[in-house]
Amino acid sequence: MTSVLIVDDQELVRLGLRVLLEETDGLTLAGEAPDGLAAVEEAARTRPDVVLMDIRMPGIDGLEATRRILAHPDLEHTRVIVLTTFELDEYVFEALRDGASGFLLKTAPPADLVEAIAIVAEGGALLAPTVTRTLIREFTRRAPRRANPHPRLGELTEREREVVALAAEGLNNQEIAERLVVSPATARTHVSRAMIKLGARDRAQLVVFAYQSGVA
Repeated sequence: MTSVLIVDDQELVRLGLRVLLEETDGLTLAGEAPDGLAAVEEAARTRPDVVLMDIRMPGIDGLEATRRILAHPDLEHTRVIVLTTFELDEYVFEALRDGASGFLLKTAPPADLVEAIAIVAEGGALLAPTVTRTLIREFTRRAPRRANPHPRLGELTEREREVVALAAEGLNNQEIAERLVVSPATARTHVSRAMIKLGARDRAQLVVFAYQSGVA
């Protein structure tokens, strides 16, 4: 059973998400929070598997709440999905950089949200949707491309750097394997080792490191 914490300042949104969770097998409601500060407190109390996080809220916003939750020593296994109204939300890239596992539009079909929760609960990241790749590329294009290399970038092998660059293009393990003419298991191993070396929580943060370091 995957426990989910709902964070949104709009009661109607929380109600809709609550009903969805209650009607979906395998999901359970860990709790709800109407703002960022309450989200941090509720996450520490309930230790959810996944947090559905709104960004724009009173008090501390979803970005700061995400940082605090992911930095909490008791919440190392908790994953955050950012829920946003706009595809190119300037705050989403920052949330990914700070460790969020991906994002979804609030207008996404319920089935997409259920699938997203399952993906991040298993340690995956929401990088397959075209809109996510579009967002990362857009904000990379807007920002000055002064590389800020990760301090442990030098620990990557040449092949691992290749794999990280391909992951930043939005390729999954199967696609990376086909591009490099290796087995999917080998591609998955390279991705995992790169994540460990760079200290990336998941694939989403690995992609952000790639852009920041100038690998992508």
